[in-house]
Amino acid sequence: MTIERPATIGVILAGGLARRMGGGDKPMRTIGGRAILDHVISRLAPQCDGLLLNANGDPARFARFGLPVIADTVEDYPGPLAGVLAALDWAAGNRPEAQWVVSVAGDCPFLPSDLVERFHTARRAEDAQLCVAASAGRTHPVIGLWSVGLREDLRQALMNGMRKIDRWTANHRLATVSWPVDPVDPFFNANTLDDLAEAERLAQLMEA
Repeated sequence: MTIERPATIGVILAGGLARRMGGGDKPMRTIGGRAILDHVISRLAPQCDGLLLNANGDPARFARFGLPVIADTVEDYPGPLAGVLAALDWAAGNRPEAQWVVSVAGDCPFLPSDLVERFHTARRAEDAQLCVAASAGRTHPVIGLWSVGLREDLRQALMNGMRKIDRWTANHRLATVSWPVDPVDPFFNANTLDDLAEAERLAQLMEA
C-alpha cells in the first residue's frame, strides 16, 4: 500500500560562489547542452508541491526558470542553513499546509527520483524531525528534509553563529537515508571544471 506523501516544498540552494570554477553561478553551467539547474528542476519538481530557488543578488538572472527566487533572511551569507531557513519561512508564510521542505544543492544533476518518498518513509519509521541523504559512506547534509516547525530554532541557532549543518541537525531527531551509487552517485556535484567533464561522461552513461 502506498502511503500518501505530505505536502512538501522543494528548495534548490544556488548560493555558492563557484570559486573553483572561476566564479559565477554553478547551476548555470551546462551538462549535455542543458544548464545543471535544468537537470535539478526536472528531477525534483515531480516529487514536490512547489519549487523555490534560494539565491542572493539579482534574481533576474534566474527568470527563465519561472521559480520564486528567495534570498537569505539572515545577513552575512552564513551558508546553506540560511537558505534552508529562507525556504522554511517562505513555506510558513505562503504554503501553510506544507509542513515539510526538502533541500537540494543546485549543482547535483543526478538527483534520485525517490528522494522525497524515501525521506518521508524514513521520517515516519524513525519518528524523525529531519532527514539527510548519504551515499558511498558519506552524508550529504545539504540534501535534506526539514520540518517547518523547527524554523525558529534554526533562526536562533543562526543568530548565535551556527554555520555547519551537521552541528545543528545533531540537536534533533535525525534519520539518515542511503542511496546506491551504481551506475551513478545520485549526489555527485559539480564543483570544479574537471567535475563538469566527469558529469558529461556520467550523463552519457545514464542515457546509454
